[in-house]
Amino acid sequence: MSQLDDAFTSLFTTNMGVRKGERIVVFGDTIRSDETPLPADADRRRRLLDVARKAGEFAQDTYGNAAFVSFPATAASGAEPPEILWRAVLGENIVSQLIASGIFSRLLAKTADKDDIRKATGIVTAAREEVADVVIALSNNSTSHTRFRTLVNAAEGRFASLPAFDPDMFFTSMKVDWQALAERTARLAAAVNLAAEIVVETPNGTRMRFGKRGRTAKGDDGMLTSPGSFGNLPAGEVYLAPLEGTSSGVMVLEYGPTRKLASPLALTVADGRVVEIQGDEPHRRKLEQKFAENADNRNIAELGIGTNDKASRPDNILEAEKILGTIHIALGDNSGFGGTVQTPFHEDYVFYRPTLTAIMDDGNQQVLLKDGKLEI
Repeated sequence: MSQLDDAFTSLFTTNMGVRKGERIVVFGDTIRSDETPLPADADRRRRLLDVARKAGEFAQDTYGNAAFVSFPATAASGAEPPEILWRAVLGENIVSQLIASGIFSRLLAKTADKDDIRKATGIVTAAREEVADVVIALSNNSTSHTRFRTLVNAAEGRFASLPAFDPDMFFTSMKVDWQALAERTARLAAAVNLAAEIVVETPNGTRMRFGKRGRTAKGDDGMLTSPGSFGNLPAGEVYLAPLEGTSSGVMVLEYGPTRKLASPLALTVADGRVVEIQGDEPHRRKLEQKFAENADNRNIAELGIGTNDKASRPDNILEAEKILGTIHIALGDNSGFGGTVQTPFHEDYVFYRPTLTAIMDDGNQQVLLKDGKLEI
């Protein structure tokens, strides 16, 4: 058995708990003709697509009821995937019903209202036996923050999201002690959930305050064996959607999703949204374009804390946000994990050596991270 086969065995058995006869869909995405990724990133994306295809072949050979799907990359992480994937995972019957009801186009555009989502969920759950049992998302762009993903989970499908994955991670951050990771993550989530507010400071000048009242922090520990499970792989974080309108301060970005920035960008946040960008790094233009497309892309969507002691890469957001002792802050959509903002954009930024303080309702404080070291 090859090293890659060993990695696939761990993925499908340990992380996903696949059982004989379950239906599996593995998917990836291709570089669009209008994209011009840097050479190193283009190489990673080609390797990722190849590994995704091999994972689908492994699943078919091992379990006998698997499919692989690929499609041109979406415009951004958080954008809904194309119809071909919905049909492959949810089945022809469900998608046909969503189209006939007039809901499907609004789901794809992320303009569906609460009534649309309620009806869509009813259609999907009524035919849940037609939905794939296990979905492995090996696309470069993330489908974590999509209605597609939440509907798969509503039908009790298990969903692993590996956006921007580098196949080398199978032999680094995916080799973590999963039980120890789960215990550490649960302990930290419990401590965060005692707080009414969270304050973060880092040596690079980041100073942020987040309101947490009414929001629950959850742990992503990579154990996706229960019906309706969802998480990133590699795993290892505690995350929450801060209460909209409460975040404030300054975020100093040193890394983008797949590279170190040439110079830092400082984002000023007030009333839960980015209100100013300072700095001339080229990544600024991408952010300004996203902010111009939709004001909700300015939303402070997520605060996360890394818990994976085998994660170490700062230049790949999927692994970087899991590094033990880091924090990450995301912009855009938070509708899939407790928030109210729905937009086809979700982008994370990682911050190093943070001091994170939980502030309780009675004013008492507990330092959970100090200069990047876990204190609990």
